Amino acid sequence: MIAVLVAGGVSLLVSLFGTSPFIRFLTRRNYGQFIRQDGPTAHFTKRGTPTMGGVVIIGATLAGFALAFVFAGRLPSISGLLLLFLMVGLGVIGFLDDFIKISRQRSLGLSPVWKIVGQGAVGVVFSVLVLQFPNERFRTPASTQISFTRDLGWDLAYWGVGLGVVLFVLWSNFLITAWSNAVNLTDGLDGLATGVSMLVFGAYVVVTLWQSNQNCQNLSQVGGGCYEVRDPQDLAIASAAIVGACVGFLWWNASPARIFMGDTGSLALGGALAGLSILTRTELLTAIIGGLFVLIVLSDVIQIGFFKATGRRVFKMAPLHHHFELKGWAEVTIVIRFWIIAALFVAVGVAIFYGEWIAR
Repeated sequence: MIAVLVAGGVSLLVSLFGTSPFIRFLTRRNYGQFIRQDGPTAHFTKRGTPTMGGVVIIGATLAGFALAFVFAGRLPSISGLLLLFLMVGLGVIGFLDDFIKISRQRSLGLSPVWKIVGQGAVGVVFSVLVLQFPNERFRTPASTQISFTRDLGWDLAYWGVGLGVVLFVLWSNFLITAWSNAVNLTDGLDGLATGVSMLVFGAYVVVTLWQSNQNCQNLSQVGGGCYEVRDPQDLAIASAAIVGACVGFLWWNASPARIFMGDTGSLALGGALAGLSILTRTELLTAIIGGLFVLIVLSDVIQIGFFKATGRRVFKMAPLHHHFELKGWAEVTIVIRFWIIAALFVAVGVAIFYGEWIAR
C-alpha cells in the first residue's frame, strides 16, 4: 500500500512542478495548438497554447512507477511493464501526430490510416506478449476469455488455441483503438479529459487493490470469490502513478488551460485504460467505469450515422461537449457537469465490482 502512495505522490509532484518548465520550453519553440476552423469560435482564442503536455503525464507516470519499486526494494512485474509499454507506445504515436500538426502548422496530424496502423502495431505486440510469461501457477498477465468483473468463461480459444490467440489479438486491438480514441475525442475542453481520466484511473486503484487483497495466489482464499489476476498490486501502483500525473497536470490544464495534453496524452491514457481492462480481467466493466468516454463516442457515432442516413444532425456539433458549447453553456460549466457524470459512472462501476464479490 505504501508503494502505491509513493507512486501517486511522486508522479503528482513531477507533473505539478515539471509542467511549468515544459510550458516555457514549448513556448520558446512556438509549439502551440492549432484550432480547427469548423469548431466553436470561442476556441480561436486558444490558438498557440502549448500542446504535447502528454509528455509530462507519461514522464511523471514512469517516474512515480519506478521510484515506487525503488522504495519497495524489488523489481516490477511483467504486467506492470506491459501496461507501461502500451501507454508509452501509444503516446509515441500521439507525439508524432502532435509534432506533425506543429511542424506543418495545421490542425491535422497523422492521417487516420497511419494513426490506426501505428496503434495496431503497438496493440498487436502488447496483445501477443500478455499471453506469454506464465508464472509458477501457469497464470499469464491476460487470458483469452472475455471478462466483466472477472473472466466470464466465454473463451476465445474454444475453437483452438491458434484461432483463440488471433481472436484475442483482434479483440484486444479493438479495445485499445476504441479507448484511445475515446479519450482523444473527450479532450476538447480545458481539463475535461484530464479530470475524467483522474476519476477513472482512481477507480482502478480501488479495483486493483481489492484484487490484490482477494487474490487467488493466496492459497487460503482459493475456491471463494478470489481473483485470477496475475499482478494486481503492480497494476495498482501503475494506476496510482497515472492518477498522480493527471492531478498534477490538471493544475495547468484547467480553464484557462496553459497547456493541452494533445494526442500524446490522450492516446497514452486511452491505451493505459484499455491495458488495465485487459490485465485486470474487467474488459466489459470498463465501459461502465469509463461511461463518460462511452457517451462522448456514442454522440459522435450517432451524429455521423444520422447525418449520412438523413442529411440532418442530432446535435449542433459532435462530440457532445461541443453541442452544449453551441447551446451557450460556459466551458467551465460543461466540464464540471461532465466530471460529475463521470464520477457517477465510476461509482456505479465500482459498486457493481464490489457487489459481484459480495454476491459470491
